[in-house]
Amino acid sequence: MTTSGVDISFPHLGIAIRHLQNSITIFGFRIAFYGIIIGCGMLAGIWLAQKDAKRRGQDPELYLDYALYGIICAIIGARTYYVIFEWDAYKNDLLQILNLRAGGLAIYGGVIGAVLSLIIFAWHRKQSFVSMADTGVLGLVLGQIIGRWGNFFNCEAFGGYTDGLLAMRIRRSLPNPSMISQELIDHIIIEQGVEYIQVHPTFLYESLWNLCLLIFMLWYRKRKKFDGEMVLLYFIGYGIGRCWIEGLRTDQLLLFGTGLPVSQCLSVALAASSACILLWKRRKMGQLMR
Repeated sequence: MTTSGVDISFPHLGIAIRHLQNSITIFGFRIAFYGIIIGCGMLAGIWLAQKDAKRRGQDPELYLDYALYGIICAIIGARTYYVIFEWDAYKNDLLQILNLRAGGLAIYGGVIGAVLSLIIFAWHRKQSFVSMADTGVLGLVLGQIIGRWGNFFNCEAFGGYTDGLLAMRIRRSLPNPSMISQELIDHIIIEQGVEYIQVHPTFLYESLWNLCLLIFMLWYRKRKKFDGEMVLLYFIGYGIGRCWIEGLRTDQLLLFGTGLPVSQCLSVALAASSACILLWKRRKMGQLMR
């Protein structure tokens, strides 16, 4: 399939988008699709959490109340995490830290912010943190599945060169130049004078991985043995997938002084520690049942 004249294509799937629009304008105010998609992900996540709360005999409104605080804390956490590991880009212009419209949110920071806010909320409302987390984490995964598509419209969160089935071809002028690695430059594709990079669509990989994780968690939730088990499964499942996917990306946040992707390191730590806790809890419960 020829892709000349298009902005983005999946050449091996026969999909092409000639003009990629990444925002809409309402009354002269530009609204990015990235923000709209993130917002849709949040709303979908709240809906799923409330559905699961109702199934478990909990008060669904409790999760709506939490969302009012949790979403704000998640955004603050996502921004803080990103700024910490991209400090050189902000240290000379601190006001840019507040410029969310320029992008710069990290999912793990959002998760940390959501967890901390839930600990405080559950304590204040005299609820079980792990029980609420088991329900809330389902909404979190659904939000991630949807939210990752914001990266598509921003032409970001992609990996190195590939010619695999899901390879995505992007007009070179669209992404931030800092995201285009030397490997991608070495594999530039030129069609009718237009330069394209062909990449791993890691945003798509993560969205599909999380979809599989959510399907498994929805199946498993009726079989869980203790409160907190769904959270552990999330950290194991998401951690494994993110560790693999992060290794493909060209826009990694690096751990200070190491050159290692911080999200990859955190994924390994969370997946391994969660697996150990899960096995320990399972083994302990098995001993009690003897």
